[in-house]
Amino acid sequence: MPNGQWYPPEWPDRIRALAAGELTAVEPRRAATVMLLRDGATGTDTGPAVHMLRRRASMAFAGGAYAYPGGGVDPRDAEDAGLGWAGPARETWAERLGTDPASAQAIVCAAVRETYEEAGVLLAGPDATTVVGDTTGDDWEADRQALVTRDLSFAEFLERRGLVLRSDLLGAWARWITPEFEPRRYDTWFFVAALPEGQVTRNASTEADRTVWIRPAEAAAGYDKGELLMMPPTISTLRDLLPYATAAEALVGAAGRDLTPVLARARLTETGELVLSWPGHDEFTKHIPAGGRPS
Repeated sequence: MPNGQWYPPEWPDRIRALAAGELTAVEPRRAATVMLLRDGATGTDTGPAVHMLRRRASMAFAGGAYAYPGGGVDPRDAEDAGLGWAGPARETWAERLGTDPASAQAIVCAAVRETYEEAGVLLAGPDATTVVGDTTGDDWEADRQALVTRDLSFAEFLERRGLVLRSDLLGAWARWITPEFEPRRYDTWFFVAALPEGQVTRNASTEADRTVWIRPAEAAAGYDKGELLMMPPTISTLRDLLPYATAAEALVGAAGRDLTPVLARARLTETGELVLSWPGHDEFTKHIPAGGRPS
């Protein structure tokens, strides 16, 4: 039975075009995505649930696939030195993420902003020890829409609300880069975070037609049965959550995670077969016979 690995049918042709020098790889855009976790109301022996959204089938990139809230970095977030900030310093985040402090600030901002834009959950508070408890209402929605359209920068939003970004509520989990043969490429940092008390998720994204809270084991089983479509980074990070009994444990575990970027490799054999692989993740390897379908 085939699993739910997202595999666009145009990939073999694009891989061969890249190998022949007929295709130029585009520069990946920096992005961030957040695995938002919550513990169960009747115990935590089965582990926390994770918030996932299903991308609309009409989306040009990964349509129909399950993913986490996330999106691209806003360059303004790297330039604003006065952005309200709490938690580890930007320099600490830069060392963790493998970037300079300005870029680290922009990546962390993207994680927090996109979670608010797409799930309605805001990892920010009036000070370094508190988190907002309710982000519903017409005034909040107006600000969220202004963030989506980029009419309002994240720094302006925080200042308007009298809030600081709580970077300590995030844990860096993984980093994946879209393959060179994809027309839309992202250099994406994955984070984990616990759902703040008093806040609720909702489908606030125009890119998703469904959102769910689901146990990582259940989601992985759906993928293995071919019932849930996912990109390799999504199912990989889901499986990595399986050992953790609580959201707090996952956040602690994030500190020791390897953030070496994962980038797919494609090679053409003498027989014309294409071998597509993700280093360190053998389950995603694809063998595409010359003129055939992947196996």
